[in-house]
Amino acid sequence: MTSPQSVDTPHGEGRLVLHTARRATATLVLSHGAGNGIEARDLAALAAALPAQGFSVALFEQPWRVAGRKVATAPPTLDAGLSAAVEHLAPGAPFVVGGRSAGARSAARSALRLGAAGCLALSFPLHPPGRPEKSRLAELTGAGVPTLVVQGERDPMGTPEEFPEGVDLAVVPAADHGLKVPRSGPLDQVGALDLVVESTLEWLVREVVGNP
Repeated sequence: MTSPQSVDTPHGEGRLVLHTARRATATLVLSHGAGNGIEARDLAALAAALPAQGFSVALFEQPWRVAGRKVATAPPTLDAGLSAAVEHLAPGAPFVVGGRSAGARSAARSALRLGAAGCLALSFPLHPPGRPEKSRLAELTGAGVPTLVVQGERDPMGTPEEFPEGVDLAVVPAADHGLKVPRSGPLDQVGALDLVVESTLEWLVREVVGNP
């Protein structure tokens, strides 16, 4: 891991934390959700595990979080921040954009425009809790690049069954929106995060490395 790097964005200072593979096959640029930062369990697990497998991970902290605010700014500002992070990093090809929750939405909206080879959507918020009629599916299907959704089985913002056929989906049994699992579940928390890492790695090899 390297020291955090400041990123100038149109909406303030963001921050990149790099976890660099010795010989990177590809780079993942991942941002966080509206309720937490880059310390989220799934982002941390990917950053810890993927560099040893040849994939660098750059975790991007949006300006609102760097500034210490508790509420995320509007979606267009998140897209601008992610764009600035990619431009600052200049990862070269191939690279993947992604994130969790609001970060997943931003990545899906931005992937094609940024020239990403893929989009990793962790806990994609298909709709607000209890409001399935407020679907955000068009953002996901409009990504325009190979996309993997990693979704908790009990996610109130979109259970796996709510996604249409054809979506590349990895399901974390009994997990909630934060990919937290209950003690009585079929997997413990370590096993659940291992599943996130393994599913992501398999997808990267199949869709990004295999289709440069």
